[in-house]
Amino acid sequence: MKKSIKRNYVYNLVYQILVLITPLITTPYLSRVLGADGVGTLSFTESVVSYFTLFATFGMTTYGQREISYVQDSKDNRSNVFYETKILEFISTAIAVAVYLPFALCQNNSILYLIYGLNLLSVLANVTWFFQGMEEFGRIVARNIIFKLVNIAYIFAFVRQKDDLAIYAFGMAFFLLLSNLSLWVYLPKFIGAPNFKTIRPFRHILVIITLFIPTIAGQIYTVMDKTMIGIITKDSFENGYYEQASKISKMVLTIVTSLGTVMIPRIGYHFGRGETDKVNLYMYKAYRFVWFVGIPLSFGLVGVASNFVPWFFGNGYEKVIPLLSILGFLVIAIGLNNITGIQYLIPTKRQNLFTLTVFIGAGVNLLMNAILISRYQSIGAAIASVTAESAIALTQFWFIRKDISIFKVFQSSRNYLFSGFAMLLVIKILGKQFLPSIFNTFLLVAIGGLLYLVLLILIKDSFLIENTSRIINKIKNH
Repeated sequence: MKKSIKRNYVYNLVYQILVLITPLITTPYLSRVLGADGVGTLSFTESVVSYFTLFATFGMTTYGQREISYVQDSKDNRSNVFYETKILEFISTAIAVAVYLPFALCQNNSILYLIYGLNLLSVLANVTWFFQGMEEFGRIVARNIIFKLVNIAYIFAFVRQKDDLAIYAFGMAFFLLLSNLSLWVYLPKFIGAPNFKTIRPFRHILVIITLFIPTIAGQIYTVMDKTMIGIITKDSFENGYYEQASKISKMVLTIVTSLGTVMIPRIGYHFGRGETDKVNLYMYKAYRFVWFVGIPLSFGLVGVASNFVPWFFGNGYEKVIPLLSILGFLVIAIGLNNITGIQYLIPTKRQNLFTLTVFIGAGVNLLMNAILISRYQSIGAAIASVTAESAIALTQFWFIRKDISIFKVFQSSRNYLFSGFAMLLVIKILGKQFLPSIFNTFLLVAIGGLLYLVLLILIKDSFLIENTSRIINKIKNH
């Protein structure tokens, strides 16, 4: 295959960051204009709507991307996969819309619910999974740059006061729909006209259902937190705090999980050809990458939270500091189970094991949420999330222990844990001397990042040295 994993990783990293860059750039503004309660109302509403979009998607994006990766080299086969996937998605979306509309009209904030209903149409318009399966990440990035910039401009231009919740919701939902529609102009280059004699949309319905089931369970510990905070505490402020902390942790997590999206089609490609040695090689490299990047990002969030939160969110968001310190550990936990589950178990057609691990995590999360939220509010939900993701990672390691050396995986983390703890200790000590400000936060980040890299160089970390040398050689060649 001529497509570069490194280039596609950079493309997908930019894509994932752009997906989250709008809330990151606009959060300081919105946190002050809408307030913690306004942000909490939006967060709770969106969490409820996401259950309907989940059903509309019905596991088709994961299935479609995987199947496209198997047939990249055949235009006829990938055309069939595309049409079969979209037909099923149309059916599931139509059912979701039929149920959602009467539900939305019965809610107190019916206007907000109806606006967010555009997300269901966005599911139908979404073909990002096709281009991910084809490893055409450059097209996705170009599309997102345009629409995210437009979205940012819209928010600053039209969201001006506390009552502009509906205006904000419309911008987020409408531009997502337009963004998804814009990719359709590229499709004719990759697929042909539908051949209804060979299109059989229901032939893999059981496989799709097995991919959909873990998605449902996964929704419990990614969205149910916000729903349960709203139901149990009945406090939109608590949801607002949790939303802001999770938004930042997800932004950082993107740097780690972006590798997974570009590795899925590559692992699927080699698995389909029986090249298990190459699959294992990519797996060990992926785990090493998570340790190398995930540990300093996770520890860094813990170290700079108290300096970052006050100036970024403004007054009244002090509770985000402990929340961010807890949710920062999701970077490592999700990074690991993303590799084992999404990058390995699904492309190698062992989604049943993946489903089981997700259900275990969902059960842990649901039980701990029920116990901890009533006592500790949003902090309880944060603890439950980290515990659930860790349970998933450990369970998945147990299932693949005969394929991958778990000892080798954890042994490869030693250099990064040592350097990460040293970095955390230094920025914690320095952070007590610095007042919260943009400059001081960036100074702490710079000091921590530099210290981390210097320590790795001093202990001669092979992963860092090899990749740095490769980058330098490529620059020299150009």
